[in-house]
Order: sequence, then structure tokens, then C-alpha cells
Amino acid sequence: MKCKSYNFFSVLSNELRWKIVKSLYKKEMTVSQICQALEEEQSKVSHSLRALLDCNFVFSKRQGKNIIYSLNRKTIRPLIKIVNIHAKDYCKTKCCKKEAKK
Repeated sequence: MKCKSYNFFSVLSNELRWKIVKSLYKKEMTVSQICQALEEEQSKVSHSLRALLDCNFVFSKRQGKNIIYSLNRKTIRPLIKIVNIHAKDYCKTKCCKKEAKK
């Protein structure tokens, strides 16, 4: 999947991908750890990670037999902070404010 600017938000609009990004915001994780934290099937998580990797939302590195996933600290981490601030300060729906507090 090539990532163009118009595809940027569509990648994040998927709920599972958003949950993965939020999980990786806290710490680096393996697929198994992500699956456990989100209570999702490995095939779904792996498929979502592929889309996030293709657009460099996340990076991967091999440590022994494991692949460790991390959030792109240069661009995506600051973006998530801005999104949370915006949601907290400007969104009027309860779900938006609840999401921003997390």
C-alpha cells in the first residue's frame, strides 16, 4: 500500500489500527503482546500492522526470534499528542473527550 497524503487519515480511521497506535504510544510491543493487550486475533493485528508499517506509522525491529513494533516517534507521536489536545479542548461529544483523557 503506497501512502499518499489523502490516504493518511484513512489508515488511522480503522478502529483496530487506532488501538494499536495508542498501545504503541505507551511502549514497544510484539504482535503477541499487542494481541493480548487488545484481546484481538493475531491475524487481525498482523493485517493492521502491515497497513501501519506501509505508511511508516510504526516501525519494526528483530530481537532474536521476536519482532518488536514501535510508534514513529518523529511524526506520529507528536501528532497523537495534538489530536488528544484538540479532542480535549474542542470536541463537544462525550466520547471525544473521554478518548482524549486516555
